[in-house]
Amino acid sequence: MTSTEEPRDEHWLAEAVAAARANVAEGGGPFGAVIVRAGVVLGRGQNRVTRDLDPTAHAEVMAMRAACREIGDFSLAGTTLYTSCEPCPLCLAASMWARIDRVVYSADRDDAAAGGFDDRAFYAELRKPRAEWGMAVEQRRTQDSTSPFEAWLAHDGRTHY
Repeated sequence: MTSTEEPRDEHWLAEAVAAARANVAEGGGPFGAVIVRAGVVLGRGQNRVTRDLDPTAHAEVMAMRAACREIGDFSLAGTTLYTSCEPCPLCLAASMWARIDRVVYSADRDDAAAGGFDDRAFYAELRKPRAEWGMAVEQRRTQDSTSPFEAWLAHDGRTHY
């Protein structure tokens, strides 16, 4: 066992993989995820992109949404995300925003590519200079570009994260 591996990693990964297989049987995508803290499942998720017509409804994001509802907080600090496949850039970034401590996955981006998914291509795109991306991303500053941040910093009741 490696220094970061927990004794139950295999168990939780098996749950994530089983959720992914079950989702395929129900007409969904082949992705499943489980979020665990101290041996307790806080949230589970399956890919709901095509079912919900929501490109952000990845298994990991669905599990994060469920876990946050369960604990009543947007921070998932102290948790581990177990997922059937290496998180795509969207899910990896969401994991960072959620303050998840660890991500453990089974299949990888190459396996996803072999299954017809774009994960590997998106990772490759992000390594390129922004000017070479297939999608234009441009900054257009306005006179009040920073005013939302100024309002945020001036608001005494803001929630820090």
